[in-house]
Amino acid sequence: MEFKQTRQGYVDALIELGAELPELVVLDADVGKATLTLQFQEKYPDRFFNCGVQEQNMLAVAAGMSLAGKIPFASTFGVFATCRAGDQLRNAIAYPKANVKLGITHCGLSVGGDGASHQSNEDIAITRSFPNLTILVPGDYQEAKLATKAAARHIGPVYLRLGRDKYPVVPEIHDSFEIGKAKLLKNGNDITIISTGIMISEALKASGLLSQRGISVRLIHMHTIKPLDREIIISAAKETGGIVTVEEHSIIGGLGEAVAGVVAETYPCPVQRVGMMDVFGESGPAQELFDKFGLRASNIVEKAEMINSVKNTIP
Repeated sequence: MEFKQTRQGYVDALIELGAELPELVVLDADVGKATLTLQFQEKYPDRFFNCGVQEQNMLAVAAGMSLAGKIPFASTFGVFATCRAGDQLRNAIAYPKANVKLGITHCGLSVGGDGASHQSNEDIAITRSFPNLTILVPGDYQEAKLATKAAARHIGPVYLRLGRDKYPVVPEIHDSFEIGKAKLLKNGNDITIISTGIMISEALKASGLLSQRGISVRLIHMHTIKPLDREIIISAAKETGGIVTVEEHSIIGGLGEAVAGVVAETYPCPVQRVGMMDVFGESGPAQELFDKFGLRASNIVEKAEMINSVKNTIP
């Protein structure tokens, strides 16, 4: 199995887009070595702007550049973009529908050794609450490239969630990328797994394990958190009667709550969530942290079997 960084997919797409879109510019908050945007600077030095350790100012500058006809991609870490610069993200970008793209790296538990202070497990909850903001969470390197190109074509603000670590390359999600349209990877009748971001590899493993146990799994990859593909969720609720959501994010305010909200409003059925359970992360190797905090295929299988047993008791 091949492993690659989603942040590398982001920057590789920016470099390709740079040749197509002369109005595209990239801003960074003095972490270009970590976000990898320095690679864009090497190719297009006149279209790269290091704003220093001033995330709030960077987002305001990006908003101003969008008003001048540029397509700015602003990059920093997840905790800085959403917590430190939340005011500017809300009032300078989301509120006026500024055509700013946020390429945000180091999101999720897999930031690893940087520890809880840098593991952004709340960023989807924060950004999901801002009107007008599109939220994309690609599952691997190739889909990060597709998502970045889709963001550049989209008119309006986009939050593109990327990681730090190297993640499995998943060919099943490479065929296309349409904002707001989830990908149906497997069609089953007993249970639905809805995954987002890099958790798709664990979701695929879980679907295989469940199939071996005679449970027919419908597997959905939800690369867009906002706007959410409500139609595919409602169909899953009606046709399988139970859903497990999977995310590298807090279960509060993320994919799980978004899906549960749709289900509660339209076709109620059991929903279980796999994600960070209202706790901060810890410092350590990413793979060990995934084990400790329950972000594995075995945890997905446990939740799915729990739902399946409950379904069998319902008249």
